[in-house]
Amino acid sequence: MRRSDREIQDFHEIIEVMKKCDVCRIAMHGEIYPYVVPLNFGMETEGEQVTLYFHGAMEGRKYELLAKDNRVCFEMDCGHTLYTEMEKGNCTMCYESVIGFGLMEEVPEEEKMEALDILMEHYPVPAGFRYNEAVVPKTRMLRLKVESLTGKRRAK
Repeated sequence: MRRSDREIQDFHEIIEVMKKCDVCRIAMHGEIYPYVVPLNFGMETEGEQVTLYFHGAMEGRKYELLAKDNRVCFEMDCGHTLYTEMEKGNCTMCYESVIGFGLMEEVPEEEKMEALDILMEHYPVPAGFRYNEAVVPKTRMLRLKVESLTGKRRAK
């Protein structure tokens, strides 16, 4: 990392940043250009192993690309605030971000409900809300086993 003064080194702090994010961008190997798709996500940690879960339609370009190469990069960010120093005429953006790498795989049918529950836990839903289970067979679930990640923060 070029700006080591902004690196978040504590694993638990990185997880706290991830919890604040509501979109995860997945970068895949495209045919000519890289392909990036923003996705809603859920997260599970076991020790220092992070697993991210995603949902989507039953078909699409991301599935075609992942079938050829399931190595991906992910990025998520939050806490965006423009910070200005009027007297110096400087401005910068404050933020927190996480970038990582791993292997994406499809969640087996028998594990889809559990994966969808993990995804739903990430978002604030009204008390008592339950998604319509009839959509589960029409939903494709992906799981990203994170192999490495880094966190970065620019604060005031």
